[in-house]
Amino acid sequence: MEIESPSSTGKSHFKLWSELELHEFPDKFVIRPVKSPGQGFSIARSDGTFRNLDGEVNLETASRMYTIFGVAGTIRLLAGTYVLVITSRKEVGTYLGYPVFRVISMKFLSCNEGLSNLNNQQKKDEAYFQTLLRTVEETPGLYYSYETDITLNLQRRYKLADGWMSKPIWKQADPRFVWNRNILEELIENKLDEFVVPLLQGSFQTGQLKLNNLTSTITLISRRCTRRLGTRMWRRGANLEGDTANFIETEQLLEYNGFKSSFLQVRGSIPLLWEQIVDLSYKPRLAVIEHQDTPMVVKRHFHDLMQRYGDTIAVDLTDQHGNESLLNLAFATEMEKLPDVRYVSFDFHQRCGNRNFENLKLLYDEIADDFEKQGRFFLQTTQGELVAEQKGIIRSNCIDCLDRTNVTQSYLARISLNQQLQRMCALTQSESICSFTADEDLEIFRTLWVDQGDEISLEYSGTNALKGDIVRYGKQTISGLIKDGMSALSRYYLNNFQDGVRQDAIDLISGNYTANGNSPSPFQLNKFETRTLFPVASALLIGGLTVTSITLNRAGQNAQSMISSVICVGATAGMMALVKANGRQICSRPRLCGLL
Repeated sequence: MEIESPSSTGKSHFKLWSELELHEFPDKFVIRPVKSPGQGFSIARSDGTFRNLDGEVNLETASRMYTIFGVAGTIRLLAGTYVLVITSRKEVGTYLGYPVFRVISMKFLSCNEGLSNLNNQQKKDEAYFQTLLRTVEETPGLYYSYETDITLNLQRRYKLADGWMSKPIWKQADPRFVWNRNILEELIENKLDEFVVPLLQGSFQTGQLKLNNLTSTITLISRRCTRRLGTRMWRRGANLEGDTANFIETEQLLEYNGFKSSFLQVRGSIPLLWEQIVDLSYKPRLAVIEHQDTPMVVKRHFHDLMQRYGDTIAVDLTDQHGNESLLNLAFATEMEKLPDVRYVSFDFHQRCGNRNFENLKLLYDEIADDFEKQGRFFLQTTQGELVAEQKGIIRSNCIDCLDRTNVTQSYLARISLNQQLQRMCALTQSESICSFTADEDLEIFRTLWVDQGDEISLEYSGTNALKGDIVRYGKQTISGLIKDGMSALSRYYLNNFQDGVRQDAIDLISGNYTANGNSPSPFQLNKFETRTLFPVASALLIGGLTVTSITLNRAGQNAQSMISSVICVGATAGMMALVKANGRQICSRPRLCGLL
């Protein structure tokens, strides 16, 4: 463990070991810091037991040694313990002066000497669990810092008591946003605080702006909540505790001339009990689940928001017609019972159409007074004195809380950024980042939001976000339509043939499913059909993708209307015919959902 005094604050803070040696022995793994080899620990390969190193270790019998950059946790399965380590990383910027890293690759170390003691069914189960662990190793969008916690926004950090940064980083963190919190328990129990790396899933983007010949730093950090973690289609709506799928806190942080300012927004699935069953159709029907506790679910969700963030404005971007209208109406009906929450229904597709995205100003005009009352942003001086406080939050949603939501949040963030710069005297009251600053500054701002939207979308849907060209250019382009068509086809394929396994991996690593001798076999929870039609399905989708691209290039202004027809006719109808002919359902979601 390292305790340092950063020059920016003069206060000591806890620091994790940033580079470790991993030595493999026939009977154990030894992990020790490069800078302090005597402070490491070992893990027995027979039973996963942790032991602190006592003095020097004889490394001559080690079969292998390599460098790792952190221990992300451990998980016990049927055959033994598996240890997740960070094998490569990349520095992506700083958060309040502290370096931030993105995980590039991870690997599970196997302490599974008990494999020979399992029966045939358990061996089959363990093989499936190992498949899920390989999926976990490829988890995108994981970030961390060795020197500070990045799960807390600037305003929350300001309100914490002096000395909190001297605590272990895992104790500083908000457990809602620690992706690996379920698998850190053994490290914490063995008092290995200096090795415990809390990982944040979400997005971290940063850039430099030139304002009045001064360089300012803008950082966009999104924190994905772990309480109802999952993939698109497989995690929708809320649970009985009021936790919603794809709930994300996004902080836009600005550092200018010694000032620090931040603007918070949140997004999350509509907090009702609802689902969208994967059935091979391109757009499965939405179904609102009738439940006597629905009013309490909605109340719990917004009570939690108000306790954490203050006054809440709920902006619902779903359609007020068609299939989405059922969910829109159900949400509006429940919100009438919550007078303390401002609810605004804004039909994004109808109001903004294909090109009228500046009509988002109509939404802002509707909520401007309440936005003003919320304080708009948090601001502190060079000396750390409070100038302004954000006393509320705007909560946005569409159906996936990805595409329409990201466009809307970026629009509101641009308004807030102008207000922050005006308050810091970087802009006058009549100036804005759009009209005053250099073109490259506005491009940097837009790129941050495009990249952030893509990363969040990859984590939830498996593809880049749709409507990214609207955020980048303020309008939809032909190339953007082509890209969206490709992403839509990819989402369809992933939702039906890949995301089920990915959801199982998430449920396993987050503790929603526990693998032990008392748990039912995953193969008993749901019968799993062999995916004999995968090659045919893939060929259809690749063909549909090609046809879509060609059609869009030729279609010009009618490109958007062609997307749905090509997808629905070329992919959905063809695959449904195959399913009917073969008499079996193609679905990659095999087993663990039976417990959830």
